[in-house]
Amino acid sequence: MKLLVLGGTKFLGRHAVEAALAEGHEVTIFTRGRTNPELFPDVEHLHGDRDGELGALEGRTWDGAVDTSGYVPRVVRYSAELLRSSVRRYVFVSSISAYGDFSRPITEETPVAELADPDAEEITEHYGALKAACERVVEEVFADRSALVRAGLIVGPFDPTDRFTYWPRRLAEGGDVLAPGDPAAPAQFVDARDLALWFLQLAEHGPGGVFNATGPREPMTLRELLERTIQAVGSDTRLVWADDERLLAAGVEAWTELPLWAPGAEYAGLQRADTRRALAAGLTFRPVEETARDTLAWSRDAGEQRPTLTREREAELLAGA
Repeated sequence: MKLLVLGGTKFLGRHAVEAALAEGHEVTIFTRGRTNPELFPDVEHLHGDRDGELGALEGRTWDGAVDTSGYVPRVVRYSAELLRSSVRRYVFVSSISAYGDFSRPITEETPVAELADPDAEEITEHYGALKAACERVVEEVFADRSALVRAGLIVGPFDPTDRFTYWPRRLAEGGDVLAPGDPAAPAQFVDARDLALWFLQLAEHGPGGVFNATGPREPMTLRELLERTIQAVGSDTRLVWADDERLLAAGVEAWTELPLWAPGAEYAGLQRADTRRALAAGLTFRPVEETARDTLAWSRDAGEQRPTLTREREAELLAGA
């Protein structure tokens, strides 16, 4: 397959390129040439800007495209319209955040978030609604030739966010570790490498449609995730659980300071996404132990990631447990 990746040198796109090369596909990357430009020296690099500088894509054809870098519908429309007749299938990476209500389990039919101002383009403030609007553009242009992938928490090596990486790093250090909320709360996430392999299937063979894409295949609790990670990294960690109320009263920030912790009735369905459609379309998952070990190894080599819960803050909270 001749594959075009919009993005491809940071995290998810990087894994998509690596997976495509491993399977023998012919890959072209379209980027601004700013992030890790030294990667993939044997791959065709096209440079430009999705916001109006798309000349490098003109007059070319590909079998499939994987769009990992679309966030604003106006900008997504530029490339979608240009590529309408140039690619056979188009995989757009959206997000679980596209939904408008997380108070109950999510299916692909759950209503998506809407922009109060259709011209809004502030990604941080309107991320989910913008992704939903981008989906509509892609579906309008490519119809059933498009796959709209509403990915859950994407994890694994090269993840710059530390949303999952915090746990393998902290649990590997050992000792008492603060564990948040209800041990029986669900935990959903997906290894970027598993998504990348699946994108290739969707880009080459389909099917099209909308997919919730997160794992694992069988339901997993936060306790199980943390305990299996402890086993994977080989530490003597002891989990010390603190309930939602105490952590919130102490000012701990959900999800950002303690990843995968999403307290409150309004987020009860955030990690209860129905993924049966994606599973039927071929999405598979590696063991969580593999994800944890590989993420830890990469993170140690990469150095410090973004701040989450500091060890000093954790010690204060543990002292009050």
